[in-house]
Amino acid sequence: MESNEITLAILAGGAGSRMGRPKAELRVNGRPILEHLLERFAWPGPTLLVTAPGRENPPGAEAFDREAVDPAAGEGPLRGVLTALESSGTPLVLAAAVDMPALASVHLRELVESLRSHDGTLGLFPARLSDGRRQVEPFPGIFHVDAADVLRRRLAGGRRAVRDLVGEERFVSTDVSWELSAWLNLNHPSDLTDLSRLGLRVR
Repeated sequence: MESNEITLAILAGGAGSRMGRPKAELRVNGRPILEHLLERFAWPGPTLLVTAPGRENPPGAEAFDREAVDPAAGEGPLRGVLTALESSGTPLVLAAAVDMPALASVHLRELVESLRSHDGTLGLFPARLSDGRRQVEPFPGIFHVDAADVLRRRLAGGRRAVRDLVGEERFVSTDVSWELSAWLNLNHPSDLTDLSRLGLRVR
């Protein structure tokens, strides 16, 4: 899979109500979180930032090739993925969330590599063991642009959970054994303490 066939899209349109501010405004070790993510991902292909109305052009946005804005706010990450697919200049989109600052290039590369054994899929998600149970994670995920119709149908029906796409035809998951820290999400201010143990100072 060539890098120019996959656009890296970072979804950064959320209001961050539980965090107390939009997560795209957070800073990691003194730098905008978007710059931090792009440095960790070191993506060799095109990059796309997805934001929402009223939250355009957050700190670090200029580091992306392009920015796309959701047509409406408050429709969740599934709308962000759809915006990325509608805006992509490549057949595939690797969607990542702005609130996972411990994710790294090695994780993205592994997911892309696993796509080779899932030819013809519309979406591929990582799955991990959590408390002894297999759990599909919504991000990072790889989507084919042809998945857009499925996402539109689900949004119209009020079904916005990204991980539930695995129940649709040609959406699959692949088992990964990433370190626990890779899954850290910044949902609440208390989550910042967990990242400080990794040497990531978030404010």
